[in-house]
Amino acid sequence: MIARIWHGRVPAAKSDAYLQHMREVAIPRYREVPGNLAAYALRRLEGDVAHIEMLTFWESLEAIKGFAGENVEQARYYDFDQDYLLEYEPTCRHYEAYEK
Repeated sequence: MIARIWHGRVPAAKSDAYLQHMREVAIPRYREVPGNLAAYALRRLEGDVAHIEMLTFWESLEAIKGFAGENVEQARYYDFDQDYLLEYEPTCRHYEAYEK
């Protein structure tokens, strides 16, 4: 199993609205991709900035290609991101994930 983690920063005042977009748009799109096992949106407030992490679990790197394309390291963005994100991070991190 592969864990994919994307990080973004948004103004804290906009973080509720941003998370709503993630729940209504991003998470359902992740879940539609064959090989996606789970998708979670995480938030950590740090002063006037909210750190958002999208944590997704996949059967394989090949399955991630169904979402991200051939370059699985490249971050994928939605049209609404331009209204919230403070910058665009170019890549995601991937980890082998193990469960008992």
